[in-house]
Amino acid sequence: MKKKENNTSSRLKIIPLGGLEQIGMNITAFEYEDSIVVVDCGLSFPADDMLGIDLVIPDVTYLKDNIDKVKGFVITHGHEDHIGALPYVLREVNVPIYATRLTMGIIENKLKEHELTRGTKRKVVKFGQSINLGHFRVEFIKTNHSIVDAAALAIYSPVGVVVHTGDFKVDYTPVFGDAIDLQRFAELGKKGVLALMCDSTNAERPGFTPSERTVGITFDNLFEEHKNTRIFVATFASNVDRVQQIINSAYKYGRKVCVDGRSMVNIIETARNLECISIPENTLIEIDQLKDYPSEKQVIITTGSQGESMAALSRMASGMHRKISIGAGDTVIFSSNPIPGNEKSVTKVINELIRKGADVVFQDAHVSGHACQEEIKLLYALIRPKYAVPVHGEIKHLKAQAKIAQTLGIEKENIFILSSGDVLEMGGNRAGVVGRVPVGSILVDGLGVGDVGNVVLRDRQHLAEDGIMVVVMSLDRVGGQLVAGPDIVSRGFVYVKESDELIEEARQIVDEALQKCLDRGITDWGKLKNATKDALSDYVWKKTKRRPMILPIIMEV
Repeated sequence: MKKKENNTSSRLKIIPLGGLEQIGMNITAFEYEDSIVVVDCGLSFPADDMLGIDLVIPDVTYLKDNIDKVKGFVITHGHEDHIGALPYVLREVNVPIYATRLTMGIIENKLKEHELTRGTKRKVVKFGQSINLGHFRVEFIKTNHSIVDAAALAIYSPVGVVVHTGDFKVDYTPVFGDAIDLQRFAELGKKGVLALMCDSTNAERPGFTPSERTVGITFDNLFEEHKNTRIFVATFASNVDRVQQIINSAYKYGRKVCVDGRSMVNIIETARNLECISIPENTLIEIDQLKDYPSEKQVIITTGSQGESMAALSRMASGMHRKISIGAGDTVIFSSNPIPGNEKSVTKVINELIRKGADVVFQDAHVSGHACQEEIKLLYALIRPKYAVPVHGEIKHLKAQAKIAQTLGIEKENIFILSSGDVLEMGGNRAGVVGRVPVGSILVDGLGVGDVGNVVLRDRQHLAEDGIMVVVMSLDRVGGQLVAGPDIVSRGFVYVKESDELIEEARQIVDEALQKCLDRGITDWGKLKNATKDALSDYVWKKTKRRPMILPIIMEV
């Protein structure tokens, strides 16, 4: 690596391209001269007003414009908000991926689905190992999270070391593997750390996040309490440690375990192949084998803890699942908290299950995978950074962490609360935001990536709120006279059979407006369509106080 501390023109740029002021879509570029390293490449899930949208991925225009500089993606862990956009982004920014073994295993499943395995270079990195990428060296450090093999990153640049925690918690008794490598953080702190980019998700919560292992005790108690019922457990597909503990309790109480939900099956199979989960022999059974065992000897682990309409649990609750239905005599345990925005969906599923007669448990069967205030303080105390750059969270979470940093003696001017797109420069004993790069959200709808923009979304919202009226008419090609119509068809506006009078009056209003135009010799289709829209819109607003989308269609005969 070249040493350039004295050259004030060469400075480290930290550019979040997503993930700030929101939960999800995490992606950050680190740039020094002709080298760019990208940390994570996540997606977010659509907001309620994004009708029909499946996924939201980051706009990587900046990476495409600087493709010659981009050396690789370095991934902290295998959650969707950190890896989900890779199959889409790699088509335009095809550079190597570096990740720990389970994270890479989950990424490879995605690449297979999208037929990208051949053209994508991948390297599995061990904890404590470093990789050289242009002017950067990146070291992977062991942390704990709600998925195995989560890593923090020490990013060495010619102007100093930046520590990026990824998503983390301090768990001294993890279910699988070693505890977080606090010793390494302390060693880095002694040598000097330029900046700490720390997970802010639970920065508002005081105290410590309980160990994942405490959930195992809860499961034991719940299995003991409900020993005469069939047990369903809904959790995140990626929470391998949680699945491990459910399996441990099931084995202890002599139950067979069935896993349902495509993402859950894929991740458990990957974790099993990589020996990140230990399943006793003859414990796991296929869904078709459930009929061979009594109900009280069954545990079904399923996706759908967030109320997703197409997930396995929702289909079981609504009676749409082909092989399993839930009813009286079943116990359903929700082993997760609703993500903000999902509360209504989760409540709907819970109510549906209770209506079917199931016993629903949704308290004390979950702990967070993110650090609370005392763990955040511990990391700051060990690392002692010059600058604090809170990441991973909405503005309230970032502000909460900024307050923690201040209480630990970091000066206010050395704490940077960034927005996605900000360019933070560091070097020469100075740091500051110097500009912005283009960022945004690309919407994925089915197989279409980016073909649904704000205009289409606005139209969908308009259709959802007020419906549509289609006006069909035929014009004589030669004389420019109205030959047929106007006929009006409506959808989502009024029930036509009960609104004959309204539709007939609307038709007459449009007819008059068109005749006025034609009498004045106006035959331009654009002007005729505008006259139709204006006349019909005014009439409908006066009569109904609604503004449906109006779509005039002119045919020539």
